[in-house]
Amino acid sequence: MNALLEELTWRGLIHNIMPGTSEQLDKEMTTGYVGFDPTADSLHVGSLVPIFLLVHLQRHGHRPLALVGGATGMIGDPTGKSAERNLLDEETLARYVAGIKSQLERFLDFDGRNGNSAILVNNYDWMKDFSFIDFARKVGKHITVNYMMAKDSVKSRLSSESSVGMSFTEFTYQLIQGYDYLHLYQELGAKLQMGGSDQWGNITTGTELIRRTVQGEAFAFTCPLTTKADGSKFGKSEGGENIWLDKNRTSPYKFYQFWLNQADVDAEKYIKIYTFLDKESIEDLIERHRQEPHLRALQRKLATEITILVHGIDELHKAEKASQVLFGKSTSEDLKSLDAETFISVFEGVPQAKIAKEELENGIPMVEVLVEKSGFLKSNSEARRELTANSISVNKEKVAEDFVLNATHLIADHYVLLQKGKKNYFILVVE
Repeated sequence: MNALLEELTWRGLIHNIMPGTSEQLDKEMTTGYVGFDPTADSLHVGSLVPIFLLVHLQRHGHRPLALVGGATGMIGDPTGKSAERNLLDEETLARYVAGIKSQLERFLDFDGRNGNSAILVNNYDWMKDFSFIDFARKVGKHITVNYMMAKDSVKSRLSSESSVGMSFTEFTYQLIQGYDYLHLYQELGAKLQMGGSDQWGNITTGTELIRRTVQGEAFAFTCPLTTKADGSKFGKSEGGENIWLDKNRTSPYKFYQFWLNQADVDAEKYIKIYTFLDKESIEDLIERHRQEPHLRALQRKLATEITILVHGIDELHKAEKASQVLFGKSTSEDLKSLDAETFISVFEGVPQAKIAKEELENGIPMVEVLVEKSGFLKSNSEARRELTANSISVNKEKVAEDFVLNATHLIADHYVLLQKGKKNYFILVVE
């Protein structure tokens, strides 16, 4: 088996593969592509597998091509969908495409110095001036309706009792995706398309179109869709939110915690998929984890590697420090070292109250802070009682009734963390 395919196989990244693909990859440097659907201005962790496929392709000496589906994104892929997707306007689409481009450039080498430098294309560029008549003549005549109807993505929509049917717009999606492959085959020499297993039907329409129109030979393979051992959907937080690659949508701290909190059985699978660690290192790590699972070495390594890849080493260190602040034995100095963005991410959802910075000039007695200024505690008597019991902390340090809060206690120049006991937090926002 070809070296690339052999590596992807042990990593669990091969589902279907077209005959001849291994021979093609052995024969020459091959241009292979993956499509990304612009449904937002950021990719999420569900997009990481196709990104990793392109990176592995490049690392094995082939040329990766990332296709941003500006045109197909205006239609919506019916695969796996029970209802039609809303159509995007050009301005929104352009913003989404720009965001995705900037993220892909973190993973792939586009610098042009190597013979297999990555290429980024947008199918809107060649589809926007393609008239319906030309499309019907050049593409539609080569693929029969019977062929299109046999695809699982079409059959599942038409046979579903709850389905509202499928519009002609959606029905043509596989022809447009197929034409993308033909266009890239002719213009950029692409001979390989990769994607998730749910894309097999759309991908093979492209190889068939190339065979029927220019008598060319093109190849494909797909990877399994990532799932969790308990059957729940991968890529969502416990609250059901997407885990995005954009730190403004999902903070690096939350991103790090998402991977750190994976179950043991899932972490064993994900360490192969979402890192570039070699086989020997991974097998050794898995064995050590099985011997001492309470140390969670597997999850820590997974979270570390993927956070560096997506956000960089500096953001990893911030995420690790924030995790230590919340879950470990940390000091007031550790807390004060957090920047505003990380601090708010760590303590998201904690009750807040606002005061003016001028109020700190002469200092505020602790009882007043706990009751009048914050409302954290209900009465002065309760505040004195808790302070006497040594259960009140300011920025992770125990304080007594004679403590006076001033500007030197601010975190990131704007915040004070109040705490009663171990788990009862309150944030004073100073503006």
